[in-house]
Amino acid sequence: MTQRLIIDQNMAAMPDKTSHQEVSPYDTLFSSIIGQDYYLLKQISPFAAEMSRLVGLSVAKFCAQNFAPVSVVELGGGTGITSLAILSADERLTLLSIDNEPIMQNQAKQSLQQWVDNGRLNFSDQDALSALRSLSANSVDVIASAYTLHNFEAHYRKQVLNEIFRVLKPSGQFINGDRYALDDVSAHTLSTQNEVAGYFKVLISLNRLDVLEHWIIHLFNDESENHIMREALALEQLSEVGFKQINLSHRLEVNALVTAVKE
Repeated sequence: MTQRLIIDQNMAAMPDKTSHQEVSPYDTLFSSIIGQDYYLLKQISPFAAEMSRLVGLSVAKFCAQNFAPVSVVELGGGTGITSLAILSADERLTLLSIDNEPIMQNQAKQSLQQWVDNGRLNFSDQDALSALRSLSANSVDVIASAYTLHNFEAHYRKQVLNEIFRVLKPSGQFINGDRYALDDVSAHTLSTQNEVAGYFKVLISLNRLDVLEHWIIHLFNDESENHIMREALALEQLSEVGFKQINLSHRLEVNALVTAVKE
């Protein structure tokens, strides 16, 4: 579902960031819990790591405006990078993390076991559409995701958006940090070329050609006509579903944060 990292269990530990630069509390948290996955993501695709952080901040803002505990559903939990950002947003919230790729979800279960133990985190191994259809209408405060929807084939994505709207409570919010392709095709192509150049620079230096191969193949899928999520059409689809207060912000090349409210 999400952008995926192929990381060998025997991979050498990532360099100690404290010896090169100041480490933020956010980075320290992820270093201790998610570890290699987070730091490799930051090196390959720093904007993706930033989008996960922004999703967490948006959830925190929503929680701050609500006195009651908040229920959150995450689409495409992957190895738990965005899940951790969400769980860190507010100690009162509960999270259902949905992902139908068992290898990734098992990593998240191991990393985030303490939140499972204290009753704040549950997992679903269904695909996004099936999992959403199993939830009651008007039952969830926030549905959040990072780098999941752009992986969906366009028709499937449209069905998912309809289910997101159905499941959210009135005044509930959809929060998505993702690849929102630029409407200017030439500008989008140039940005994507720069992104690919970054993959080569980082992964060749790390001697991770296996990850490079995976990342490039995955990017071809992202950019295919039946998957690419153009900004204007994506926002129009949210409006057609019934969302209001649709906002795209924090544009970082082909990446952006989108929020929308079910009024």
